[in-house]
Amino acid sequence: MDESQNETQSGLVHLRSKRSVAETVAALETIVRSRGASVVARVDHALAASDAGLSMRPTLLLIFGNATMGTPLMVAAPSVAIDLPLKALAWEDANGCVWLTYNDPHFLQQRHGFPEPLIKNIQGVQAMCEEAVRSHAS
Repeated sequence: MDESQNETQSGLVHLRSKRSVAETVAALETIVRSRGASVVARVDHALAASDAGLSMRPTLLLIFGNATMGTPLMVAAPSVAIDLPLKALAWEDANGCVWLTYNDPHFLQQRHGFPEPLIKNIQGVQAMCEEAVRSHAS
């Protein structure tokens, strides 16, 4: 993959991170909280695999949202609740590169049919994820 890739078929956006998986999720969590959203859950898939006697590369899922922003989407199109709260997945590929993946808000609008003006309610995921993958400040 390149530094950034948008898979239009699946609606996934992949951003290459300059940080480790753990650092990427920690940075995103800080950014999410600073923007007034709540962290709903942090799922460590690699830890769960290890607990089951299996191994996998680092893979962390952050689930986050803001009811003020998400509720209007769910009222307009209840099925969008399956994709909300928002999610971002930090993962390491076979080459040791770290990626942060999230659902493209436009894809979610097309998938669930909520009114297009409501995309603004979840558009912030892009800026938050882009900020989280940037290298550490010098």
